[in-house]
Amino acid sequence: MGLETEKVDTRIFMDDDNFPRSGSPALSEAEKGAEDELDRDPHRMNAHLQLGFEDVIAEPELTHSFDKVWICSHALFELSKYVIYKLLTLVLAIPLALVVGVIFAALSCLHIWIVVPFVKTCLMILPSMQTIWKSLTDVFIVPFFQSIGRCFAMVNIRLDQE
Repeated sequence: MGLETEKVDTRIFMDDDNFPRSGSPALSEAEKGAEDELDRDPHRMNAHLQLGFEDVIAEPELTHSFDKVWICSHALFELSKYVIYKLLTLVLAIPLALVVGVIFAALSCLHIWIVVPFVKTCLMILPSMQTIWKSLTDVFIVPFFQSIGRCFAMVNIRLDQE
């Protein structure tokens, strides 16, 4: 009755395409699509809103409430934040999405059909307007200010100390 040890040779064969190099679990195509779908803030526009209970309410070391009060307040904070957010998005998300969509559509339309053509027109007209403006200033404004300057060039101011 001796112990017999048996050496087993175990090998796992995997294709290189299916092997996840990132260290994350290997997911099927359906799971990858579902995982990508969960990221509703891909550009991290609202990363500053990742607030937890400890970010808002904190007790210093020497001032602690009862443990049960802390746990209940933490649970109430998280629950109320979750429920109120869900209720507000249920009531406000669709109307606000409609309003924001209309505003951005109007701004896009104004920009495409009014602002850009106006700016392009101004840029086309400006060189000729610059020539006309320079001619007008050379004919009317420059002589006027030159004569005013010559009139005041003869003025002498003398300060006496008493």
